[in-house]
Amino acid sequence: MTALRAPFTALALRQVVFCVAGVVSAAVILAVPAILPALGALVVWATGATSDRPVAPLFLVLLPLTLVLLVVLAAPLGRGLSRVHRGLADRLLGVRVDGPPARRSLVSDGPGWRAVAYGLLKVPLAIPEGYGAFCYVFGVVNLSYPVWWPLFRNHPPGTTLGPVHALTPFGTLDTRTFGGTFLIAAAGLGMLLVAPWLMRAGIAMDVAAMRRLLGPRGLAERVRELQVSRARAIDDAAAMMRRLERDLHDGAQIRLATLAMNLGMAAEKLGAEGPPPDLAQARELVALAHRGAKDALADLRDLVRGIHPPVLDNGLGDALATLASSSAIPVEVEVSLPSRPAPAIETIAYFCAAELLANAAKHSRAGRIGLGVSGSGAHLTVTVSDDGAGGADPDGPGLSGLARRIAVVDGRMRVFSPAGGPTLVSIELPTHV
Repeated sequence: MTALRAPFTALALRQVVFCVAGVVSAAVILAVPAILPALGALVVWATGATSDRPVAPLFLVLLPLTLVLLVVLAAPLGRGLSRVHRGLADRLLGVRVDGPPARRSLVSDGPGWRAVAYGLLKVPLAIPEGYGAFCYVFGVVNLSYPVWWPLFRNHPPGTTLGPVHALTPFGTLDTRTFGGTFLIAAAGLGMLLVAPWLMRAGIAMDVAAMRRLLGPRGLAERVRELQVSRARAIDDAAAMMRRLERDLHDGAQIRLATLAMNLGMAAEKLGAEGPPPDLAQARELVALAHRGAKDALADLRDLVRGIHPPVLDNGLGDALATLASSSAIPVEVEVSLPSRPAPAIETIAYFCAAELLANAAKHSRAGRIGLGVSGSGAHLTVTVSDDGAGGADPDGPGLSGLARRIAVVDGRMRVFSPAGGPTLVSIELPTHV
């Protein structure tokens, strides 16, 4: 069913546009070497050179100047072309490739020359992309032959008509009859079914070359990642401080202020001077103060649990088992950790699992949830799966926020959630920070 559905998805249409743009780009790049002969012919024509009149010296001057100009402009033009390709990949394929650092000098513009190399590599890469786009476009065209034949080939009997041609990857198919159009339509259906896989193969090689040649490399990429992670860590810390301040102000602080007020009123009722004490009102005020003290302690415990759950003191396995026991949907927990990770990683893994379980219970309509934690060497993997309706959006506010938080410690998240389910979310974290 996936193979039959693939050509009719929005992704397939975006892939066609990307592949056609790649073919156009390759054609433009191939046309660049023709600039020099064209300029030479233009100069010869403009100076009126003939067999009797030699080529003007101007041509001998323009030729090396043109070569120098092409060398000087190669890197900037490569950067501009790479910016276009990165934008197409982002908009059409959802693949984001960060741009290289800004140019510092014209001579040592490494990213610019890598962009030139990508432009040259784009020529052979456009062959599988163009082949896939050809199969897709002409597959649709060939499928339409039985539809339009009765409308435009309805001539009187005895009329001799020329053959109708159809393009296929193996040549042309010709037919003079309505029955022959079904053979063309069958070829079109085959072309249409195989086109998405051809385009994906070409696009995969293109994206790999794009990441390798157009993105930041080595130390520059790592510095950018650290800058982004630092900014996210600062934002998360500020958001946590605001949340703690709000929770303290709206919860424990108000309860403690009420407790102090009730105790003060009780002290007045039991004062040593003045009228006889009202024991009944004093007892009532003390009881209210007692309840307020217990509520304030509960608020503080919840606040502390939101910072570092005490159950994590016994290890991540016990903490996740306790978390699963409170889920509205049955959760199967499987923990396999050869060694205990760093406390900060345990806390992050716990809150990731808590948020994913809450999302599954709220949105998935699942009957069963699987929660697994495994460790191998320097990495810890948390997986949450369910048999629900699927359709989880990695770019949604919940999952994208989770991805940003784990990126602070170089964590990565993968989401597999086709429409109709099942859903699998995998989070990979380092065991130590």
